[in-house]
Amino acid sequence: MKKLLLIVSGLLLTSCAVKQPGVVLPGEDPAKTIAPDRGTSSAVITLLDKARDATRAGDYQRAEVLLERTVRIEPRNASLWHYMAKLRLHQGRYDEAIGLSSKSNNLARGNSKLMADNWRIIAHARYQSGDRQGAEQAQDRARQLQAQ
Repeated sequence: MKKLLLIVSGLLLTSCAVKQPGVVLPGEDPAKTIAPDRGTSSAVITLLDKARDATRAGDYQRAEVLLERTVRIEPRNASLWHYMAKLRLHQGRYDEAIGLSSKSNNLARGNSKLMADNWRIIAHARYQSGDRQGAEQAQDRARQLQAQ
C-alpha cells in the first residue's frame, strides 16, 4: 500500500507539472507526462503551478481548491479533469477518481496518451476498491490506447 501511494504521488506530481509544449523539465519522463491542453489560458496555467506547489508541500486541500477553480474556468479542458482525477486517487476517493477520469476521457477527443493515463487511474482506483477484474480490464484498455 505504501509503495502504491508513493507511485501515485509521483504520478500526481509529474502530471501536474506545468510546462510549455516541447519543453521537458529535469527529472520528467516526457512519455509519461500529461501536459495541459495547448489552448489552456495563462490564468489556468498559473493556478496549475500553484496546485503543483501545494501538492509538493502536502497541502492537498489547497491543491483541490485550486484544481476545482481551473475546471470552473475551463470546463471542457480534458487535462484539468485528469489532474482532478489523479488528486482524488491520491486522496483515496476512488469513485470520484473513476468518474473524473471518465469525464476527462469524454472530453479527450482522441488524445490516446491522456485517455490511456485516465484508464490507468481507473485501474488503480478499481484495484484499491477491491475490483480486481475491473482493474485488469481498465489496465488492458490503457495498454491498447498506449499502443496507438
